[in-house]
Amino acid sequence: MSDLFTTPPSTGPAGTPAASGGNVPVQSVSEVAQGVKRTIESAFGRVKIRGEISRPNYHRSGHLYLTLKDERAVMDAVAWKGQVAKFGFRAEEGMEVIASGKLTTFPGGSKYQLNIESMEIAGEGALLKMLEDRRKKLAAEGLFAPERKKPLPVLPQSIGVVTSPTGAVIRDILHRLADRFPRDVLLWPVSVQGEAAAGMIATAIRGFNQLPPDGPMRRPDVLIVGRGGGSLEDLWAFNEEVVIRAVADSAIPIISAVGHETDTTLIDYVADVRAPTPTGAAEMAVPVRTDELLKVDDMGQRLNVSFARRLSHLSTQIEGLGRALTQPERLIQERTQGLDLAQIQLERALQKGVEIKRRQYDQIANRLSHPRERLNAMQQSLVAQVERWANLGGQLTRRADVELATLAPARRLREAAHRQLQAKGQDLAALTRVLAGFQSAKEQLQNQGYIYVTSADGGVITRGDQTSDGQAVTLNFIDQAVAASIGLAGSSVAEKPQPATKVSSEPKAKAKRAAKPKAKAKAKPDNQDQGTLL
Repeated sequence: MSDLFTTPPSTGPAGTPAASGGNVPVQSVSEVAQGVKRTIESAFGRVKIRGEISRPNYHRSGHLYLTLKDERAVMDAVAWKGQVAKFGFRAEEGMEVIASGKLTTFPGGSKYQLNIESMEIAGEGALLKMLEDRRKKLAAEGLFAPERKKPLPVLPQSIGVVTSPTGAVIRDILHRLADRFPRDVLLWPVSVQGEAAAGMIATAIRGFNQLPPDGPMRRPDVLIVGRGGGSLEDLWAFNEEVVIRAVADSAIPIISAVGHETDTTLIDYVADVRAPTPTGAAEMAVPVRTDELLKVDDMGQRLNVSFARRLSHLSTQIEGLGRALTQPERLIQERTQGLDLAQIQLERALQKGVEIKRRQYDQIANRLSHPRERLNAMQQSLVAQVERWANLGGQLTRRADVELATLAPARRLREAAHRQLQAKGQDLAALTRVLAGFQSAKEQLQNQGYIYVTSADGGVITRGDQTSDGQAVTLNFIDQAVAASIGLAGSSVAEKPQPATKVSSEPKAKAKRAAKPKAKAKAKPDNQDQGTLL
């Protein structure tokens, strides 16, 4: 390396002699960078460097850029896409590795770097420490919780297998399934070792979950993820976080069958069931067909015995209940007799109710006054008011005439009196309309069947004590008046005789010829006619 900084030949950059006095010649930046690059590559050649990975960056081009460091120094490193696929694991922060490659410089950045050709984890202890740290991290997220575990189906219709298509795992699983209980098997071929293995396994698990339950390729009822035995580095794909999260997100129950019984990977913690071997996974997935047939036969026999015992017990109960029951004929007779008794009581209750309502009606009818009495009273009151208003009008007129003759403002008083007379005249007209209304009310009552009785002098008879035996009266119907005579029926001293009417079948014009005394009409019992409302 000292030759790079010794005095060059005594020629300048342009072929001119170098300046005297041992002056250093002028060089370009590219010349110096290339000289440093040649010197480092020739001096170091191929090297192996142990260090801790820092800031790993997988570029979308496929290259890996990282930094190797120890307690006192830092070195940049790069692995090209073709070499990254051969590592067998994914570089992560803090991982201690041994990287092999060539030491060179990057003239564009004025720094040296290691071009990594191969890289391996520095010792199993460091790998186990990283595995334990990852396990604690995922456990803290709850991915290994027992309540997340899903039960396996008793007898799956189809089984999905995620493994290598060329390994012994798939053959062992198929052979064991054929011996125990043949089922449909869907294989998703993946690589189970190397840098791309973790991504392929995670894709297979998610792909099985995306299959439709009733499509042409039916979604499996259970998945087996497995591979044969190997070293910790060989099984590392099943410790990758992408695989663990794919298993945790799976809606299909998963059986992990990675390595031998002594091998433990992180997929064993997150899977629903862990099998010691791929063959053991097949045994967990399906039962033994002959054993299941024996169980079915045994349960069928037990069911028949239980059914027969139950039938016998029910028959005994029915016989006992039948002995305790009464004869149906007796039940019908008792119900018929009760129905007859209820019918008699109902008829009596109806008759009694009718009698009560009839008495109540008679009491209410006796308390009511005849509409004719009310009409007469109102008519008399109306006539009195009309006469009073007429007298008052005459008095007011005479008074107004006197006052108009004596007072100067006679014209105004006459106008006031005239207005007052007009007002009284309006009141009189209103009373006249009321009277006409009463007259129409009279016609309405007669239309409903009411009549009124008048004496020989035209007076209205409203009470029975206003009549005498043999008295001639007139019954006023709505269309004509009919002559009649009063006949009194016999009654006790304490009870006042009720008037009875005898209606002539001839009109009033022929009633004079039929005025001869006739036999008294027998009064009907109170409970057989309506009675008189007059």
